[in-house]
Amino acid sequence: MDNRNFTLLTDFYEITMMQGYFKNHASNCVVFDLFYRQNPDDGAYAVCAGLAQVIDYVKSLHFDYEDIDYLRGLGVFDEDFLDYLASFHFTGDIYAIPEGTVVFPREPLLKVVAPILEAQLVETALLNLINHQSLIATKASRVCYAAKGGGVMEFGLRRAQGPDAGTFGARAAVIGGCIGTSNVICAKEYDVPALGTHAHSWIMSYGDELTAFRKYAELYPNNTTLLVDTYDTLRSGVPNAIRVFEELSEQNRMPKKYGIRLDSGDLAYLSKKARKMLDEAGFENAKICVSGDLDETLINSLKMQGACINTWGVGTKLITSNDKPALGGVYKMSAEIIDGVVYPKIKLSENAVKITNPGIKTVYRLYDKDHMAIADLIALRDEKFDTTKPLTIYHPEQTYKRMTLTNYTMRELLVPIFIDGKQVYNCPTIQQIQAYAKQELDTLWEESKRLMNPQVYKVDYSDGLYDLRQKLIREHRKLPANA
Repeated sequence: MDNRNFTLLTDFYEITMMQGYFKNHASNCVVFDLFYRQNPDDGAYAVCAGLAQVIDYVKSLHFDYEDIDYLRGLGVFDEDFLDYLASFHFTGDIYAIPEGTVVFPREPLLKVVAPILEAQLVETALLNLINHQSLIATKASRVCYAAKGGGVMEFGLRRAQGPDAGTFGARAAVIGGCIGTSNVICAKEYDVPALGTHAHSWIMSYGDELTAFRKYAELYPNNTTLLVDTYDTLRSGVPNAIRVFEELSEQNRMPKKYGIRLDSGDLAYLSKKARKMLDEAGFENAKICVSGDLDETLINSLKMQGACINTWGVGTKLITSNDKPALGGVYKMSAEIIDGVVYPKIKLSENAVKITNPGIKTVYRLYDKDHMAIADLIALRDEKFDTTKPLTIYHPEQTYKRMTLTNYTMRELLVPIFIDGKQVYNCPTIQQIQAYAKQELDTLWEESKRLMNPQVYKVDYSDGLYDLRQKLIREHRKLPANA
């Protein structure tokens, strides 16, 4: 987070609510869940990301003197409340699903257990960090899935909605599977490969294309990828690239990595023609990289057309998640703790999908004997499960949809991040998170990973959560006990 103080990265009402709580019941402890309701891009899953930045944010929470003076100048806040803010720091607990985990709607990605003032303040920033990076990590995962093993490079900085979106988005894209980024500050901060070729202006700054290629090969002898579409891809660009490769071969200076890049035109046709020309010239090892408004849909189409493409530079549609520009995660109170007693809370709505899940919860992933994911179970924290006994799970609304599991294992997804305001979680490296994300995706059936009309993954409620939810709905709606 570049040592910046993000305490005021919040909506104004969070602070006015804090003062209201301060004046009334500041000692109450509450539980909030951060979750989302719908998968991006009509997919079957999302990839959780942004936790490292959440940790940085929570650790640095404090109000500077300048912050206090600014708030005082608004004429809204009383001095006793401002005095409280002057010594503010986070003292609660945070549990989260680790970055790179495959996640699904309604599951708490992050759980805050803290005094109500603290839990209220962090809402906006937590949503900002988790929503954005999870969205981009998910988009990257879909793009990489479409590439079917071909390396995907994140090229989106110039089209991102600002420096932070470009940098944190590139980080999330690497979690989602990208092999590197063109964003140098991201590469430096998170120790990921900095990637790129050269600009069209490099070619245009020389008197002819061949000279420009020769000069580039001299400058970068270990990785010579030549951009061949400045003037005429097949009549000029590819032949000139081949000529440079021939000269390097004759001089025993062949690069370890070499190839061409296509940035425009019919990429399926041009890549197949270019591949044939390169192979006939004896450069079967030359790689073909493409870029130019790519996304998972176009990449999938190019693969189906037999395009001869090794690596993909994906920019605008990845870094902005063009098809789904917001994840839509929310942060809702699920319990209040007064004198050690838990009082479950539920938010009702005429829209069924907006009814929240009450109580202090956790999430379990259920696996079959081959460690393939079967379903997720959202359960109350204190519920116990015996994996030696059959377990019946059912759809949260359409309860007639049931299945009984035997020979299964369970893994709890939420892990402690902060306890009593102290960090207890060690963040893995970006490379470790990326490898973990790949392992997570490998536990999903192909039917749930396909880009179009994927199989919906099962996310069910435990008996305890289902019964509590129904009980609170009946109580608040004043329905009879058997309704």
